[in-house]
Amino acid sequence: MKVAILMGSEKDEDKMAPASEVLDSFGIEHEVHVMSAHRTPDRVAAFATAARDDGFGVIICGAGKAAHLAGAVAAHSTVPVIGVPIEAGGLGGMDALLATVQMPTGIPVATVAINSSANAAYLAVSILSLASIDAAKRLDEYRESLR
Repeated sequence: MKVAILMGSEKDEDKMAPASEVLDSFGIEHEVHVMSAHRTPDRVAAFATAARDDGFGVIICGAGKAAHLAGAVAAHSTVPVIGVPIEAGGLGGMDALLATVQMPTGIPVATVAINSSANAAYLAVSILSLASIDAAKRLDEYRESLR
């Protein structure tokens, strides 16, 4: 399975790059896409609806301000979604954090800290490790290296 990394704007690339770096270090196939819950909602819905059939096992969504991308994706997919609130504007990312974490019952989005796309990728590897012995082994080795 592969991971999708979605971001609401090209301006978010520097904050989301650590997710790609982590996935690369684990040898996890991934794709990066820019799409917005507000500017391209039909594209978001189509991507999310097809995600499982397209081979995605986890979707990481980074967005700032209103940060509806992760919720919009979760509304259209049962693939696990991890939200990365991104600092943008004058509220230090708290607006994005609250928009990402406050999902209605039945439509969950796992949420990491503001600007923490690396941790989102580690969580994605952990999720994929349930079905991949290779990912589990690499994650065990990584965790051991932290000691």
